[in-house]
Amino acid sequence: MLRSGRILGDMAEDLLALVVADPAVGHGQACIRGTRVPVSVVLDCLADGMSDKEIVAEYPSLTVSGIRAAAAYGARLAREDLVPLRTAP
Repeated sequence: MLRSGRILGDMAEDLLALVVADPAVGHGQACIRGTRVPVSVVLDCLADGMSDKEIVAEYPSLTVSGIRAAAAYGARLAREDLVPLRTAP
């Protein structure tokens, strides 16, 4: 199995434990445990090319592990759900 497949085993499960949804925080959106930062915000930052250091500077309550947890959560969703994409022109 590919390295990414191994990483998405035990390590991903540990990281995914950092992703929580609480109806009292962020309207129940998936957030990084111990913060009010939604996973979607972290993924947007990564998609914009921000480094871990830049993301933590912007959101000091985050840790690098929290950033990795958001990426693992996004990867899991990408494998399990289809996201409708626009048709290319």
